[in-house]
Amino acid sequence: MATSAPVHPVDEVPPVRQLAAFGLQHVLAMYAGAVAVPLIVGGAMKLSPADLAYLITADLLVCGIATLVQCVGVWRFGVRLPIMQGCTFAAVSPMVLIGTTGGGLPAIYGSVIVAGLAIALLAPVFGRLLRFFPPLVTGTVILIIGVSLLPVAGNWAAGGVGSKDFGEPKNLGLALFVLLVVLGVQRFAPPFLSRIAVLVGIAVGLTVAVPFGFTDFSGVGDADWLGISTPFHFGAPTFHASAIISMLVVALVTMTETTGDLIAVGEMTGRAVEPRSLADGLRADGLSTVLGGVFNTFPYTAYAQNVGLVGMTRVRSRWVVAAAGGILVLLGLLPKLGAVVAAIPAPVLGGAGLVMFGTVAASGLRTLARVDFKDNHNLTVVAVPVAVGMLPVGVPAVYGKFPDWFQTVMNSGISAGCLTAIVLNLLFNHLPSKAGSVAETGGLPGGGGEQGVEESREEVV
Repeated sequence: MATSAPVHPVDEVPPVRQLAAFGLQHVLAMYAGAVAVPLIVGGAMKLSPADLAYLITADLLVCGIATLVQCVGVWRFGVRLPIMQGCTFAAVSPMVLIGTTGGGLPAIYGSVIVAGLAIALLAPVFGRLLRFFPPLVTGTVILIIGVSLLPVAGNWAAGGVGSKDFGEPKNLGLALFVLLVVLGVQRFAPPFLSRIAVLVGIAVGLTVAVPFGFTDFSGVGDADWLGISTPFHFGAPTFHASAIISMLVVALVTMTETTGDLIAVGEMTGRAVEPRSLADGLRADGLSTVLGGVFNTFPYTAYAQNVGLVGMTRVRSRWVVAAAGGILVLLGLLPKLGAVVAAIPAPVLGGAGLVMFGTVAASGLRTLARVDFKDNHNLTVVAVPVAVGMLPVGVPAVYGKFPDWFQTVMNSGISAGCLTAIVLNLLFNHLPSKAGSVAETGGLPGGGGEQGVEESREEVV
């Protein structure tokens, strides 16, 4: 009898009950970040509460559509891996500047549409650069992604940036409680529950938070039951050269970040990202960004926090994240449901975030463990990018006196570290080394670590 070929874990379709639970877990992991961008941009432009609510529902709707395209795939759009899509924070500063200096939302959306088209056109070029992302670079980038996200979890655990009780012991106590619940479920619960440890932790934390007054459900009653985002709700897009140039810089940054995220998920799931699939994933980013400009929202990218969730739960099915995309579409069409999710207190998300983001960093260390660090400069190739990537995380105002385009690139620790890792890998491992290098003279380790650097991703996994 002929036996059917085994299904790769990425393509497995779990039962409906598990799909819903795992998918909701991904939604909760990214929800706060997803709604933060429209809240920041809309707040800076002093939009009315009704317009802010419209931006959020439009964002959730396009988040869901973008995630479905990325996971399920439509022709040459979508990497077909468990990748969650959301608004990129790299675009916040340029969009606030564009929106508050006379251009308004129409100018933002015009530049977003152009940036999306540029990403789609440049995707094949980035795909051909995949050979410059060996395990030495990808491990470093994954490590930077995880460590740079930890302050986000820390701010959540303290109560959320701008909250009146930021840093209160009760907030940190609730976050610690959620963290302990997640760890306890992961260690002692049956296999199915251990895979939704984050969801269980958030649910238990929310149950504890309600009687202690951490939550405010007043917004649920005020929210509409049905809301549909229509194209160009805030007016036809306008195209200003300065706005387009700044958003094109953002596009390059998000493409770099997405490349790192896609490679990270590829290694976690055992399905290595190839040049063609990388181009397909970036092309989906471009399509999502164009849709964002049309449907009154912003540029989209892969969300690193959900990369951590894939690594922690070891649930590798792309259909789980596709289910999360379907949930986001529902939240975008049913604002009342979105208001319920928005009522989850920040400390609850913070406790779960510490586990997820730490998992991303640990995955980077696991990749780097297979790289050869003997008698070469590979340690430098890791050390300097980590330092450069952590600089804006530890000192947010370090580039405050630099031009806007420079801040757009370097204020993202992920993009700054990724670019630095690529350049140093080229410098030390691709350019010809001098005769009589340090490695040969008995001094500090010299170049020539290409054998360890170019180790296949399959072997790393």
